[in-house]
Amino acid sequence: MNEFVEADDRQGGHASLATAALEARAKVLELQQRNASERVRRALYSLAAEFTTIAAWSCIDLRDLATAQAYLHESSTFAGLSQDPPTGMRVWVNMAMLAYQRKNWPEQLAAAQAASASPAARRDPFFGSMGRVRLALAHSSLGDLRAARRALGTAQEAFQKAAEDERPRWTAFYGPAELNHLAAIILNHNGEPAEAEAMAHRALAKIPAKFSATARWRLASSGWHNFARESRSRPRRPRPPSSRSWMAHHCLGVCAP
Repeated sequence: MNEFVEADDRQGGHASLATAALEARAKVLELQQRNASERVRRALYSLAAEFTTIAAWSCIDLRDLATAQAYLHESSTFAGLSQDPPTGMRVWVNMAMLAYQRKNWPEQLAAAQAASASPAARRDPFFGSMGRVRLALAHSSLGDLRAARRALGTAQEAFQKAAEDERPRWTAFYGPAELNHLAAIILNHNGEPAEAEAMAHRALAKIPAKFSATARWRLASSGWHNFARESRSRPRRPRPPSSRSWMAHHCLGVCAP
């Protein structure tokens, strides 16, 4: 799975990555046919969910949103069987992202609510922040500005309480830069462009050093004022060679939170 993450780091989502992830999932599910403890079976279902999510993410990059949705629904089943809170969180967050791209605002809200109420969000302020900021985006999409502001505030507060614990590899994208960047989108949706611009500049300043060259390139080419647009409808800009997994998530946030 880490090899697939590295492949996405280098190239972004692509058809061969989706195929390889699904083949890996098939091998994992084949192992379920053998004798194993309950703990091992749950771990295998967690891997199946992760591989399926990687395939879904590749389809999102390829703009095959219908297939991505089908894979995410399959992933949610495996995540439930795994009983692994971070895995379930990943699925709900991806569902919220995909619903935004499909302009299905009620589904975006439902997925964000599920993420916010998930065991991972209840146990760890880091995941709580991740879920609440998705909830803020969903409320913003539906025009509920007060609820969006309230959810954004709780997302920011929760992030401040999050400890520097070891978490799954996929969470690397979420940090001060991403939170501030998503806050800029929400504020812009809420009709607060000046505050949104200030937040966007704050996001730029918080980008980790190892990602700064790529991140600054992408932010500069998008412009803070384009954050709220569904810019995936325009021809996609080529991703620079140094792009990393964090930026894959970050770019999706820029174009379609």
